[in-house]
Amino acid sequence: MLSSLTVAVVLGIIYLAYDIALDRGVAIVGGDLRVLFVTVDVLVVLVVGSFATWLLVPQPAGSSGRRARSGWSAALGFFAAVPIAYLTLVVIVQVVRPLVAR
Repeated sequence: MLSSLTVAVVLGIIYLAYDIALDRGVAIVGGDLRVLFVTVDVLVVLVVGSFATWLLVPQPAGSSGRRARSGWSAALGFFAAVPIAYLTLVVIVQVVRPLVAR
């Protein structure tokens, strides 16, 4: 979960800078791509969360002693990353942005 949170915070800060720059009239190549940025942000957090959990959380060894990875670990990471991605964006947009953009 820490990997999802880290990626979400870093991308959220980049989004915040992009959002403030657009609101202040900075001409950015491509124009206003906030919706695309948020979509890519959420997808990256979900993929990183799924992969990191798959990589770090193997199944229990059981009687064979062999530890394997499965799609269930990735699903666990995915479902943990969903609220992290959205809650991080909510905090960035609703709490941090009004404090920074004064």
